[in-house]
Amino acid sequence: MKADPKAEAAPAAGGGKKKLVIIIIAVLVLVLGGGGAAAYFMMKGGADAEHDEEPVKHEKKKKKKKAEGPPVYVPVEAFTVNLQPEEGEQYLQLAFTLQVPSAEQEEAIKSNMPKVRSRILLLLSSKKASEINTPEGKQQLAKDILVQVNEPFADGDEEQEVAEVLFTSFIIQ
Repeated sequence: MKADPKAEAAPAAGGGKKKLVIIIIAVLVLVLGGGGAAAYFMMKGGADAEHDEEPVKHEKKKKKKKAEGPPVYVPVEAFTVNLQPEEGEQYLQLAFTLQVPSAEQEEAIKSNMPKVRSRILLLLSSKKASEINTPEGKQQLAKDILVQVNEPFADGDEEQEVAEVLFTSFIIQ
């Protein structure tokens, strides 16, 4: 008869687990629903504020757009270049992605990709392996690429707004 108390205890424990799972699911639904509603109202409020500011100068709106929304990433096709000779011939194979603040900047970069690639190719081919082989050298190279990419594409144009250079492949042979 010892089996009877265990048999009665097992269903009670199982029922408690079901209640716990239901409570957890309900809490998750409330949290996610609340977060979604907050995001909706924040985005809707931002859209209303943007319409209210229409008479404001274009420059101010442009600066505001920089801070809004998630960053946009622009992958750049891999480069293979000869490095400046030190110990015989050495090559660099490099791939990276550019982080820009908006789709407008993404389009500006993509439509001028031949200029971007030319600038980067000239920069990379001027480097020695010893200059870019260390973590500090890679960080400096990223800064140098950033300067080159942010230069205006034509006289009188504004600078690009590339925020970061993210290396995705870096091989020196």
